[in-house]
Amino acid sequence: MPDQNTDPADDPMGTEVHSAFATPTPNLASMESEQLIEKEQLGADGPELEIGPEREKARSLWQDAWRDLRGNWIFWVSSLVILFLLVVAIAPGLFTSTSPLACNLSNSLQGGSSAHPFGTDNQGCDIYSRTIHGARASITVGVFATLGSVVVGAVLGGLAGFFGGWWDAILSRITDIFFGIPLLLGAMVFLTAINSHSVWIVVAFLVILGWPQIARIARGSVITAKQQDYVTAARALGAGNSRLMLRHILPNAVAPIIVVGTIALGSYISLEATLSFLGVGLAPPTVSWGIDLSNAVQVFRNAPNTLFYPAAALSITVLAFIMLGDAVREALDPKLR
Repeated sequence: MPDQNTDPADDPMGTEVHSAFATPTPNLASMESEQLIEKEQLGADGPELEIGPEREKARSLWQDAWRDLRGNWIFWVSSLVILFLLVVAIAPGLFTSTSPLACNLSNSLQGGSSAHPFGTDNQGCDIYSRTIHGARASITVGVFATLGSVVVGAVLGGLAGFFGGWWDAILSRITDIFFGIPLLLGAMVFLTAINSHSVWIVVAFLVILGWPQIARIARGSVITAKQQDYVTAARALGAGNSRLMLRHILPNAVAPIIVVGTIALGSYISLEATLSFLGVGLAPPTVSWGIDLSNAVQVFRNAPNTLFYPAAALSITVLAFIMLGDAVREALDPKLR
């Protein structure tokens, strides 16, 4: 048994036991002074020491989406192209002073010149002027057909997904019927039966045939959002149906609708040109890229410029809206980040 008066320095085992089980008391003053000294040493040559971690503020879905879009060059290129096309459609007089209906058969199928930069078509009309003015009809049909489809589809699909029951069953059967009708074939049949070729008639039929797709997407988004915990908590706190729908469900279910609507806009512009090309869409004196393409087919071999310029304008417009839709989809879908 070791002597109690033995010096710890003379007992190695006792020293080991003491060092293993003893809890040293930290000297806070010395630790703070060491941090200050180290910070002063690194201040001139290195980064400052952070005393505490900085907490990043939580961002909403739309803030995250805008942050991603700002760094996406596809978004900026497509947005600039669409902005330019909207200016052309609203104010074509800024780009040409020639009337698209001022045609002279003596100037038929001429090549490019100072008076006619893109040449003339088989009727002697200025192709450049018709290409500029044709943007108004095509973009008008695409924009208003998309807005109508989104509004009708989002309202009907959102109500069906929120309330369910017989309303959901009826809407599902109606959308199944519309999905069985090909969009192009249905538009051809309806427009031929009406025998009207105005812009708003074409828009109306595109809305009638296009809303079921938006309705089905809205229904699924609302059902998904309705099952989240924050909606259950808001309902438990006494929130009514209108408040739940407008304040909690709709802001979190609208992202897929915006994505599909943006991509569908380019499809509607292409569909309008197809219907006009086939002779059942817009008709003269309305100026449309589809009408110009239909007229250019007859003289394409001798004058390819009559087909190239309206086709290029149509392709650039459709591509810009599809690129914008893809950029928005990548920004709003967390799985693609």
